[in-house]
Amino acid sequence: MLFVLDTVSCPRFRTRTDYIQDLGSTASMSDVQESTNPLLDVNLLENQSSTQVTESGPKSESEHLRVTIGATVPTGFEQTAADEVREKLGSSCKISKDRGKIYFDISVESLAQVHCLRSVDNLFVVVQEFKDYQFKETKEEVLKDFEELAGKLPWSDPLKIWKINTRFKKRKTKRKKISQNTSKEKIDNGQGDKTDEKDVKKEITNNVLDSQILDYYENLAIKEEISTLVGDDLVSCKDETDESSKEETDPEVLKFRVTCNRAGEKHCFSSNEVARDFGGAVQEYFKWKADMTNFDVEVLLNIHDNEVVVGIALTEESLHRRNITHFGPTTLRSTLAYGMLRLCAPQPTDIIIDPMCGTGAIPIEGATEWSNCYHIAGDNNPLAVNRAANNISSLLTKSQVKEGKLSWGLPIDTVQWDICKLPLRTGSVDIIVTDMPFGKRMGSKKRNWDLYPACLREMSRVCRPGTGRAVLLTQDKKCFTKALSAMGHVWRKVHTVWVNIGGLHAAVYLLKRTPQTFVHPSEQDGGRSPWCKE
Repeated sequence: MLFVLDTVSCPRFRTRTDYIQDLGSTASMSDVQESTNPLLDVNLLENQSSTQVTESGPKSESEHLRVTIGATVPTGFEQTAADEVREKLGSSCKISKDRGKIYFDISVESLAQVHCLRSVDNLFVVVQEFKDYQFKETKEEVLKDFEELAGKLPWSDPLKIWKINTRFKKRKTKRKKISQNTSKEKIDNGQGDKTDEKDVKKEITNNVLDSQILDYYENLAIKEEISTLVGDDLVSCKDETDESSKEETDPEVLKFRVTCNRAGEKHCFSSNEVARDFGGAVQEYFKWKADMTNFDVEVLLNIHDNEVVVGIALTEESLHRRNITHFGPTTLRSTLAYGMLRLCAPQPTDIIIDPMCGTGAIPIEGATEWSNCYHIAGDNNPLAVNRAANNISSLLTKSQVKEGKLSWGLPIDTVQWDICKLPLRTGSVDIIVTDMPFGKRMGSKKRNWDLYPACLREMSRVCRPGTGRAVLLTQDKKCFTKALSAMGHVWRKVHTVWVNIGGLHAAVYLLKRTPQTFVHPSEQDGGRSPWCKE
């Protein structure tokens, strides 16, 4: 029996143009014409601005402003992140010797796209990289070199990127507040009476167009800030508030901190000592104010053996928290979920399930990035299923605020089920991606000896023979290896990715379903697992 607790599926996603056309068929042409005029004015302003930039010249200078971006990624998935960068940004990518870091060059116009990468946790702009830094023999000499280094670094372009990034984030926050206020406008007139249907449709049309105008300014703002910072006299946006103008003309003293990440056994100094002395030199050079908690600028000093990278942080918190609002005891990072999904190369119309979904991080990431597939989030714990459903609901609400209109949903369902007896037809699933219990915070290693074989057996039943695949994460490698060896006739191991999960050495296994038809085990072969419901 299949019990669906929450259903938010959608067979087709629609663009704003589709939505406006539907509204236009019911609203009068004069209403739509009136609502479209502001958008036409904005397009005219864009053409004028483009002409001014072309004539003034500095646009070509801004186009040549290129920087190196560093990103932290889940360890083991560096190659996956590098592939995403090449596909989405068209930039070559270098994987660092220091695990969990990649570097790539971009033009400044691609800065907003960098924040949309699904595989990266944190971003920073590289000030300078030293591939073979020569450390002195004594601690005093090393610390003295770091003090002198602060005044020799090429800070100019990275700080321009930091300013653009900061102003972009401020505009994005302002846009979000405007969209929230727009979406919260009441249709009720205060007396309890409903307004006319025509007025409601007109209001929705205006809200959609207002959202488009905000999109225009948000995208245009990046290019204008770039032009201003490289010497263009063009004013960024004519409708800047007085408060924002005051902030730019009377800037406050920036607060900063230095964070040092060190790896290697041959160093005669500690991370705190380098951060302290290098930070003091940065403070003296820029006349900034040191603040370890409420800082504006975070200077990063990454030291791995003889490799030293100085950077400026572009993210305040990890991007892996983008989808989850209701956390559980073992919530998986969205970036790791993306890497696991990408390993199995989802194709359009694939049916993808997570039979032990927890808070739903994997299927939610899948439904967001691979919306042309159908995703099912299932778990035997009703609390976990409720958390997953709440996370889907929160993501839809966030999408509605961002788009300024009602969302059509995500191709995902949440289900409470028994992992050992899935309510799915034999051979009906294309991909299985899940985070299996480690036996630490959830379950126990003793129970895993029964659970893992039962899971692999049931997964082999529902997975499509010959083409099906599974990506399974576990820290209990010994138990999993033993269970997999007993299921070698239906599962073939293709690849293993070693990852670090909260300090635990874990593995992600990519399995391929063999063409052999599933045969139910006899009672003599072990019967049911104690984890399975009778």
